[in-house]
Amino acid sequence: MGFLWRLQDHCPVGVPRWGWMVVQLGLFFLASSALLGGVLLLAGLVVATWRKGFAAYWSDGLNRVLVVVAGLLLAGATQAVSGNLAWWGLFNWLPLFWGFWGWQVYLNTPEARQRCSGWLVAGTVPVLVTGLGQMALGWQGPWSMAGDLVIWHMDGGGNPAGRLSGLFDYATITAAWLALTWPLLLACLLRPHGSWRQRGPMLVLVVLHGLCLWLTASRNAWATAVLALPLVLGPGTWAWLLPLLLLALLSVALAVLPGVPAGLQELARAAVPDSLWERLTDQGVDRPVATTRLSQWSAASKLVLERPWLGWGAAAFGTLYSLRSGFFHGHPHNLPLELGLSFGVPVALLLLAVPLWVVVTAMHRGMATAPIADRGWLAAFLLLASIHATDLPYYDARINMAGWFLLAGLRAYGLATPQRRLTGAMSGGAQMECCFSNSN
Repeated sequence: MGFLWRLQDHCPVGVPRWGWMVVQLGLFFLASSALLGGVLLLAGLVVATWRKGFAAYWSDGLNRVLVVVAGLLLAGATQAVSGNLAWWGLFNWLPLFWGFWGWQVYLNTPEARQRCSGWLVAGTVPVLVTGLGQMALGWQGPWSMAGDLVIWHMDGGGNPAGRLSGLFDYATITAAWLALTWPLLLACLLRPHGSWRQRGPMLVLVVLHGLCLWLTASRNAWATAVLALPLVLGPGTWAWLLPLLLLALLSVALAVLPGVPAGLQELARAAVPDSLWERLTDQGVDRPVATTRLSQWSAASKLVLERPWLGWGAAAFGTLYSLRSGFFHGHPHNLPLELGLSFGVPVALLLLAVPLWVVVTAMHRGMATAPIADRGWLAAFLLLASIHATDLPYYDARINMAGWFLLAGLRAYGLATPQRRLTGAMSGGAQMECCFSNSN
């Protein structure tokens, strides 16, 4: 009962306490189980909707845009070439439109966002433990818990072999989760007023998290780990941090890019770890042209032009690309192309405009220079969004729910009054003493 009581701390004013409690638990369990985490987040959503009423949905113009998008998605599914898959694909979007609106009430104060960040970070610990066990000790699944509510499928040595995947199905999905939680973890470590007794375990967690990011061998993850630093630390550090990062990136660029003079490239190679150089240059990888990103993007662009209005339907790319190239790839590894190909250009433009508007509004109202917890929240969404330029981890329900939850937090920040953005006007509970939401 004491634990349940502490879950009520920092509940925003006017928010149902039971909804606040199940949302926190949902965030904690999300990485471990899409089913358990999703059901808890859905329960919080139902509670919030019951309290607010659906009539309040129309007060936000972005919700009306999403209703138009939903209509276009349904119309496109009737014309899709992918059959039933087109209808199943709508579940990646339509329920999350509701979640984007309903979760905002749980995120309209800085303390609430900080607490939710802590639960996402805490829920990442099983990802780190299983990933390191998989790589160092050869752990493999499936592991079943809680009456099969939680099942972890793990391959000894990673999936693909040699790349950490942990309790996720594939290394790139794990990398996306670690990328979105990395800035949240940095913000937890660096936030003011934390004692060294509290920061010690966080520092260990940062080291393990960084090691797991490295072991995913994901170029996206490596890039986001670097980009998170200036975003989280804020403009006050850019005068010295950006030159250091540019110098490091210049060394990497000189070492891997073609056309660099041999002497200069050899000098740069000495400063770049062999594993990084081999991964960035795809050394030892002999792949057909049809399996490259550029080939997939080219084919997807042509398919968009062939059916620009309602698209081909969700999950159509794999079949179409296989027929045209002889190689199967489930998606084109780029979100704008995926949206345009699957649902049509109007849907793609509207769906991309919504998060762009939310991010620009939040930044215009000071989120980029807000306290570090909010900067970490903003960075988490931006880094996850950037990964979708070259991959599509949103197909994993856990990544998808986390991304829309982060976006809901950005929208809540943008809609809040200036006073609430800074202080929050909380109900219940003392100030949180640690980012894991379970202080001593």
